[in-house]
This record gives sequence, structure tokens and C-alpha cells, in this order.
Amino acid sequence: MTTILIIDDDDQLRKSFARLLTKEGHEVLTAASGEAGVGLFAAQEVDLVILDVRLPGMSGLETFKAIHASDHRVPVIIMTAYGTTETAIEATKMGAFDFVLKPFEVPEMLNTISQALEAARFMRSTVSVDGEPGAANTDAIIGRSAAMQKVYKAIGRVAATDATVLVRGESGTGKELAARAIYQHSLRSDRPFLVINCVAIPDTLLESELFGYERGAFTGATHRRVGKIEQASGGTIFLDEIGDMPLNLQAKMLRLLQEKSVERLGGREAIPVDVRIIAATNRDLETLITQGQFREDLYYRLKVITIWLPPLAERKEDIALLSEHFLVHYARALGVDHPGIEAAALSALQQRPWPGNVRELANTLQKALIFNRGTPIGVDAIAQAAGEDPPLSGQNHAPVTTEEAIRQWVREQLLRQAKGNLFEACMDHFAGLLITEALNITGGNRSRAAKLLGVSRPTLHAKIEKFDLKFETSVKGDT
Repeated sequence: MTTILIIDDDDQLRKSFARLLTKEGHEVLTAASGEAGVGLFAAQEVDLVILDVRLPGMSGLETFKAIHASDHRVPVIIMTAYGTTETAIEATKMGAFDFVLKPFEVPEMLNTISQALEAARFMRSTVSVDGEPGAANTDAIIGRSAAMQKVYKAIGRVAATDATVLVRGESGTGKELAARAIYQHSLRSDRPFLVINCVAIPDTLLESELFGYERGAFTGATHRRVGKIEQASGGTIFLDEIGDMPLNLQAKMLRLLQEKSVERLGGREAIPVDVRIIAATNRDLETLITQGQFREDLYYRLKVITIWLPPLAERKEDIALLSEHFLVHYARALGVDHPGIEAAALSALQQRPWPGNVRELANTLQKALIFNRGTPIGVDAIAQAAGEDPPLSGQNHAPVTTEEAIRQWVREQLLRQAKGNLFEACMDHFAGLLITEALNITGGNRSRAAKLLGVSRPTLHAKIEKFDLKFETSVKGDT
């Protein structure tokens, strides 16, 4: 469960926030002054701070400075009235995650909160490189093949530098995990790490998201807004799917890499920034260059260091380790015993082509674990999870529908567990499955998954945290 600290002297606003965010699955702490808020922040672990600019005694900006000095990695959302936007902008330039004008629309505020919590998770959730399979509370890059050893060495060599890094590889190979590992082992690990997905944000919004804008730059621009690059100064920006960045923005990105400065939309001032760029793509950039869809000069600026993540088909000796990791992880998340996997099933996994790479392997094993009946996972279970007909084994197997399989699983749970809150355990189990499949269908895009499920994005995020569900995704739409 995530913990959110609200610092505002408006009693009604604090109470309303507490009710709303508690309903969304968060733990809420409140303070009526900056001094009290700083005290709470020091005494408890907090994932996000929502801070009003105008406070009695210690000002909002002073409160922000105190919180930020204690831990740069905790996002702070500034709330401000129209008359105090300059103070909020100043705080954003100093590293606040965002500022929200009062009065605000609740859905927009919830979306900003969800984005901030996601950023906090990326900064705080450890990525284990060549970790032990199934290690708790970490995301892990698993594999001991020669190809993966090259990846680990590259991450180790580049992490301590400020060099621009281009992470390349097919979809599902773990590019986001590699980027986070570089950040967490870098000299900037105590500074912001912001993720921008270049394909998930509409072209019309991506420029203002990255570079910000000046008041009057376009219709509706009623105030200056600081872009993510300027906001993350001193930290790291991860540009996912950069091969899909529009050409007009590629020119501005080139200027950032060459001159270490940005220019807000509608502005004329070059603003110096100190930010490290890590970019990733599964696109063939060389082909895009020949087609006039990607700038050659930007390509060479990005590929100061290139890290290639091998497809699973080229590191099949890692499948046994990966399988153990995912089975331990999903068994823990689903609250079931780890049944093990038969040698024949493991051999079948090693013979598959895996066009979806590690992500596809993880999804297959999760499905096999869910529909397995407590015995070691066999070849038939793998085939069923992969959506294939099971191999002929000389026995007549009656076709089993999804509903029949679920009914059988429920019966087994009822017979196995005579006491305890079985109803809640089963509901949690299927909630985890429902969320997982929604994310699989949407390619890990949490906004689309939330819409598909008919819940708010913060509610979805809270459930993911509750069930400790982790996915190797491209963070599509999560920025």
C-alpha cells in the first residue's frame, strides 16, 4: 500500500482528500502546517507528498525544500491558486513533480497522483542485475548466458558515467529494466528518474510534456509550465520508444544533447539543463533514417553507448533460470504453492521460438500456474497456457472449457482449506488474474487497462501494489 502525505491548512480539503485517496487504496497522512508535514515526513516512509503553496508559518516553498533535501526521490505535487503560480513554477524548476491549479478536476488530479506514484516506484524499486531467481521485493534481470554477461558488464561500465545510452532490443526483452538498472547504479541515483513514452503520448502533447511552454503559447496556455526535462535537471530522463518520436521534436532533442539546453514552447530563452538521457527502442533506426523518419545526427548523438538486449531465442540456456524466477514470483503473488516443473515441460519451453521474448515466457508460466491443479507443471499445461493443443500422449483427454477449469480449481480450494477467509483469498486470486490479463492485452498500458476494467488508474495501481504484480513492460502510457 502506498502512503500519501497531504500538507494543507484547509481542513475540508484534507478531509476530502483523505476520503478520496483512502477509497482508492492508499494510506493517507495529513498535516495542517509545513512544520507538522516535515515532522511526519521524517517519522514515516512516504511515497508521495501533496503540498499547498500557502501555509501558515513555514511557507510551501520552504516546506518543499526541507522535504526535497531529505529525499529527492519522493515526488512532490504542488497545489496552488492562480495568484501564486510563480512560486509553484519555481518549486517545479527545483524538482517538484508537478503543480496543480486550484480548483482542480478530481480525475485529472488522480491521474497526476498516479503518474507521480509510478515515478516513485521506478526510483525506489530495486532492479537486481543477475539476481537470484524469485528474490522478493525486487525487479530482476535474470540470466547467466554469455549474451547476458555482456549486458551486465555494459551496464556496470556505463552506469557511473554521464554518457548518453541507447538501449536496443525486441519488444519484451527488458529494456526498461536495463534503463532503471543504469539509473540506480549511477551517480544520479538520488535524483529524479522520469519516464517518457514517446508513442503513448499524442504528438500534440509530447512537446509540451518534454519541454514545457510559456503563457500564451497556445489557446488555453494560461500560465507557464515547466517541462519534464527541465524539471528533472540533475537527474535522468528515460525516453522509451524514441524511434517513434516525431521529426520536429527530434530536432529539439538534438539541441538538448548538443547544447545542454531546452527552449519552452512559445519561448525564446535557452534554458540550461543538466540531465542524463537514456533512450530505448525496438525499431530499426538505420532503416528509419533511410526512410527519412529519423534524424541521422540525432542517431549518432544517442548511440554514444549502445546496449543490445538479446532476444530469448538467442539465450535459451537462461530459460530454466527464468522459469524458476517467474514460478516463484507468481506463486508468491497468487498465494499458491510452487508446484515445480517437469523436465519435459522445461524442454518444451526451451524449444519454443518465443517471439514475445521474456514477457511472453512470463505470461505463459503465469497462466500455466493458474490453471495447474497443484501437480508439477507438465507439457500439457504449457501447451494450454500458450494457446496450443496439448501434444498427443496416448490418452483420451476430454475438452475442458475455461469455466470448467475454474470450477475445478474452486472445488480443490474448498476441499483443501477448511478454515480461513477463503472467499477473500479467492477473490484476490482472480482479481490478480483479471488485472494481469488486462495489462497483457494492453501491452502493459495501465491507463488503457484501467479503462478496460472500468476502474480508476490509481485504483488499478493500488491493486497492483497489493498483489505485488510486476511486469516487464515498455511502460506504455504510464508517463
